[in-house]
Amino acid sequence: MDWYETVFELIDMRSFSNLWYWIALAVMWSTSSHFVLGVPWDLVQRAKRNGGEAEADLHDMVRVNVNRILYIADQAGLWLIGIVFFTLTSLAIIGFWYGSEFSQAVFLLAAPMSIVLGLGVRCARGIRAADGDGLYDRMHRHRFTTQVIGMLSIFVTAMWGMFQNLSIGAI
Repeated sequence: MDWYETVFELIDMRSFSNLWYWIALAVMWSTSSHFVLGVPWDLVQRAKRNGGEAEADLHDMVRVNVNRILYIADQAGLWLIGIVFFTLTSLAIIGFWYGSEFSQAVFLLAAPMSIVLGLGVRCARGIRAADGDGLYDRMHRHRFTTQVIGMLSIFVTAMWGMFQNLSIGAI
């Protein structure tokens, strides 16, 4: 047995049997559900509960982030959509047609997150159109939708990962 085989046997380089992949998946969804349009959720709760300065801070932070998101979407939106769809399609073909486990793993991270980003742009447009009316409800709905997508994504990824580990034989 040569040195490379020993190293790759000790450090499993497959995606779905690697602990770091699952940690990254959990951190990604935890972070995306905590930051709603780039605003920490605890700030939203504090502003709703206390009002006053916290509410003014929330409105300022939402205004800045909504303007930033919509500027990027308006200036480079079509290019970004094209690049994201090209990347996701390439990952899906390489991963599921040609059997690359790494591409499957990256696809299962990126595809649901691209949906969340698209919904974020939609939510930002709604907040700007409403001029701040119903801000708490919109942000709560967006967070809930993100959490539902996250739960479904984690479930699908876990099922696919277990299938891969059982069919390849991780041990």
